[in-house]
Amino acid sequence: MMKKKLKIGISACVMGEPVRYDRGHKKSNFCVDQLSEFAEFKPVCPEMAIGLPVPRPTIRQIIRDNIITVSRPDGTGDVTEKLKSFGEQAAKSYGDLSGFVFCAKSPSCGMERVKVYHHHGKGSESTGIGVFAEQVMKGNPLLPCEENGRLNDPVIRENFITRIFTYQKWLDLKAEGITKHKLITFHSTHKYLVMSHHVESYRALGKLLARADMPLEEMADQYISGLMEALKNKASRRSHTNTLQHLQGYFKRQLDEAKRKELTDEIAAYHQGLSPLLVPLTLIKHYLIEYPNAYLEDQVYLNPHPKELRLRYGY
Repeated sequence: MMKKKLKIGISACVMGEPVRYDRGHKKSNFCVDQLSEFAEFKPVCPEMAIGLPVPRPTIRQIIRDNIITVSRPDGTGDVTEKLKSFGEQAAKSYGDLSGFVFCAKSPSCGMERVKVYHHHGKGSESTGIGVFAEQVMKGNPLLPCEENGRLNDPVIRENFITRIFTYQKWLDLKAEGITKHKLITFHSTHKYLVMSHHVESYRALGKLLARADMPLEEMADQYISGLMEALKNKASRRSHTNTLQHLQGYFKRQLDEAKRKELTDEIAAYHQGLSPLLVPLTLIKHYLIEYPNAYLEDQVYLNPHPKELRLRYGY
């Protein structure tokens, strides 16, 4: 599908490196054993990067007077500014990444729901963001990011992988040099992918590209922001069904009654949860071989990621 490997940032412990405070790790089998065929990972442990040893005392986020710091449970060994500074510097070097996988719940790497403890030691709330992760996401707002634990959910996993492959295509387009024609072609091939995630964005992005009063650079910036935001919406059975029905319309003149019914029935079965998305998609691809259509064949929706990852089998 893609000749060169993606570059993906990842918390070192998620790669299986024994860098946690207790010499442990949080290895993601999906990342290490499957995604690695298509990705070159750039592991980082921000806690070790700022000089903390392995093993080491645990650190946590602690709130006092509405200010959150990161230190040992007793408040000593504050590393907040070191983690923040390292995160800011690292974020500047991540412009060539197509995604990042963080370690969940970590005071340095958690994307969300990190425990924030009260300074008096009584209770906590899961409202924090890892200091390092926050700087990476702030410095790279378009970068697809996800946590290791959430990648066990098949819908979240497929959504993340779709986003990283899409973002890599955008990085490749930027490297070539964006022209209005290339931008429109890029959108043309991604139209049904966007529709399957967020129909309103599908319409909005089309209107954006139709404007004649906007400089190309500004249009490209707004386009990719809108596209990546749209793809954060997880495609549902309903939205997939709507997209499949649009694709079905391209075959209405070619298919005989029996074939039309077969495709209609398979789309309905998927919509009702009786079969996976792969079934109607496979039938559409079969009809594309029988009745070629260059526009449909170029649609990223049909192949948003390598089939070897088997991401459309589970829902």
